[in-house]
Amino acid sequence: MKVFKGAALFDGTGSPVQPDAAVVVDGDRIVEVGPAAATPHPPGAEVIDLSGTTLLPGLIDCHDHLGHTGYGLMDRWELDAPPSLRHLRVAQTLSDVLDMGYTSVRDAAGLDAGFKEAVDEGLIPGPRLTLSLSLISPTGGLADLKSPSGHCCPGPPNISLPSGMVDGPDAVRAKVREVVRMGAGVIKCATTGGASSRPGHGPFDREFTRQEMQALVEESHAQGRRVMCHALGGPGLRLALEVGVDSIEHGTHLTQDPDLIPMMADKGVFYVPTLLVYVYHRENILPHVKARARALHFHHLESVRKALDAGVTVVAGTDAGGWGHPPNAGELRCMVEEAGMTPAQALVAGTRAAAQCLGHEADLGVVEKGKLADLVAVEGDPLTDINVLLDRDRIKMVVKGGRVHSRRP
Repeated sequence: MKVFKGAALFDGTGSPVQPDAAVVVDGDRIVEVGPAAATPHPPGAEVIDLSGTTLLPGLIDCHDHLGHTGYGLMDRWELDAPPSLRHLRVAQTLSDVLDMGYTSVRDAAGLDAGFKEAVDEGLIPGPRLTLSLSLISPTGGLADLKSPSGHCCPGPPNISLPSGMVDGPDAVRAKVREVVRMGAGVIKCATTGGASSRPGHGPFDREFTRQEMQALVEESHAQGRRVMCHALGGPGLRLALEVGVDSIEHGTHLTQDPDLIPMMADKGVFYVPTLLVYVYHRENILPHVKARARALHFHHLESVRKALDAGVTVVAGTDAGGWGHPPNAGELRCMVEEAGMTPAQALVAGTRAAAQCLGHEADLGVVEKGKLADLVAVEGDPLTDINVLLDRDRIKMVVKGGRVHSRRP
C-alpha cells in the first residue's frame, strides 16, 4: 500500500484544488482520497511526500500517432529504416510520453497491436493504449498512400496494419471487422480531406458516401467500438455528425453551418480539436499546407469557443507524430493561450473529459476512490501556468496503475 501525501490535489473534475491532500493506493486502485491530516492508512504503508507539488490524474491524449515520425512517403511507406529500428524508436516514444505524465493515449492510426501487448505485459514502459490501427477512407481519401508520381505503396509495410482504403458499404463493413480482428479498440475514419492532404483534396472535400458511413458507424457500434472521425468542414463534416460518429477530430469549421454545434451538443459527440498540429502546419514547408492552416486558424478557434459555450465536451488530442513528438501538453497550452480556455478547463479536457471520450471514465480521468491509480505530480501550479506541464524536469513523479514509473528529485 502507498500513500501520496502533501500535494495540492486537482482531481480532474474541475473542483477547486484541495491543499495538503492524501491519496491512498492499494495495488493498482485508489482506496481513499482526502485531507492528509484526516485520511487514515495502515501503519506499514509506504508514505511518499509530495509537498510542494500539484497532483493530477494521469493525463490523456485522445489523438496521437505514436508510430509516425513524419508526413513523407518514406515514413508512411515505412522505408526510412529497418523495421527493428522503427520499432525501437516507437518504444522510446512510448517511454517518453509516459515520462511526461501521459498515462493513456488513443492512437489515431499507425500503431499495431503488438505495442499495446508489450506495454500491457510490462515488456516496455508506455501509456495505456487504445488503438485504431488504420485510418479508413475511400480511394483518393486520406488512407490512399499513392505517391504524386502515381506509384502505390510497395506492398503492405506492416502486415499488422491493414490498408484502410476501401469502397462501398459492404467492403466498409468488412474493413471494420478486419481491423477489430487485428486489435482495434476504436475505429478511425475520415469524411473530409485535411490541411496536409494532397493539393486538390482539402478540408471541405467530402470522402465517403452516406451509405458507406452509415455502414461504418453501424458495424463499429455493433462491434462495440466507438468511431473517431477526421472531419474539418463542409458536407463531410455534416455527414459525420448526421450518421452518428462518436467524436469529431479537428472540426476546424464547425461554425460554418449554424446547426452543427447544437447537433454535437444534442448527440453528445466529443470534440477533439487538435490545435497543436495546426501550429506546426502554419509554418509547413509545403505552400498549400501552410495556406490552408493559416486560412482555417480563426474559424478553428471560433469553433472551439462556440462549442464550449454550447456545452459540447472538448477533449485534448495533439495529432502528434507527423512532425515528431513534442510534449503532449502542448495541446493544453494551445487550449489556454490560443482558444481562451482556463487552465482548469484545459486540464479537465486532458483528464476527465478525455476518459469519457475513450469510454474509460469508470477507471480513468479522476482521482477518486475506486479509480485506477494513474497520477502525475508536477512542481508548480498548472492552474496558474499550464506551461509547467511541458518541462520534463518539473514532472516530479508519474504513477501508472499504482506503480511509480518515474521519480525526479
